[in-house]
Amino acid sequence: MKWKETDFNTGIDTIRAVLIYGPDAGQVDEFCDNAVKKLNIEKDNLFALDCDDWRDKEEALFAESCTPSMFGGRKMVILSNAGDSVAKDIAGLISHSGLCATVIVTAGDLRAGGGLRSLFEGGDNIAALPCYTDDARSLATLIRKELSADAGIEQITPDAMSYMTSHLGGDRGITRGFLAKIALYVADKKIIELEDVEKCLPDTGAADIDDFLYSLTAGYVTQTMQALDRLLYDNAEPNMLVRMLDAHFKKLLTAVVDGQLPRLFWKVADKFNRAIKFWSPDDITAVLVRLNELEKQMRTTGMPPDILLRDFSLKLVARAAKMSIKQRN
Repeated sequence: MKWKETDFNTGIDTIRAVLIYGPDAGQVDEFCDNAVKKLNIEKDNLFALDCDDWRDKEEALFAESCTPSMFGGRKMVILSNAGDSVAKDIAGLISHSGLCATVIVTAGDLRAGGGLRSLFEGGDNIAALPCYTDDARSLATLIRKELSADAGIEQITPDAMSYMTSHLGGDRGITRGFLAKIALYVADKKIIELEDVEKCLPDTGAADIDDFLYSLTAGYVTQTMQALDRLLYDNAEPNMLVRMLDAHFKKLLTAVVDGQLPRLFWKVADKFNRAIKFWSPDDITAVLVRLNELEKQMRTTGMPPDILLRDFSLKLVARAAKMSIKQRN
């Protein structure tokens, strides 16, 4: 079955397994956490396994999945970092006659028609739930719900909303964390203005993230690497930055293909307009593929993620600089 969020909320207690996947890792984690809460899973009844360790721990996995809880209550198995290469193994688990645990499978972006999506989208009593990064419209809806409906904020100025929708959205967890913070910051006046947003965002490195993302695609080598140095010095997670790069290049691809510019904060508009002049759809698509590979390398190679990100960023911004020079000539 193909699920949406409403299906998850009403049906999580009725199925054997669900695949939660997509580029928004924060949203994937959020749904996974909600599944644990909705099913009242106790700590002793929860078994988690990274799919990279499947071969080494397969026996333990099946023992946990097919043995009733010694403590009573429902059991849950969470299989993380899944890919199409383990689709047959997962199919064997969730179809096992002795299965007595709800199985949650989490994954990054998966291709349509691949083994995992085909399994969960076409199966009975199992479901697939995609988690795509928020676009400007869905992000604005989330912001209004979290701030106006849930936190009692009475007004969000247009400039403040524009700034938030241009800086957030790559990761649902980061977005919710920021919204909780700014709700507390303006609790007395109940109005969110641009100044409030600018004061609350620095701990997520908003200004440096802008410098990093937009300078990189515009081909400004020094600005890009200096911004990345500041971000890593402030303990920004390399995986988070990779996801933001992915969302940024998807935004760039939409602008290049459709010719429609997104609503941009004035400080970054010039760099974005410069980038769309020399990035081709094929070039951007190739980068998106490479970003997916980079995120996998960060999990599996043992190399320090910050070193991998620095190397990737330097090579990519140097390439952008060369494309920019070629376009001008």
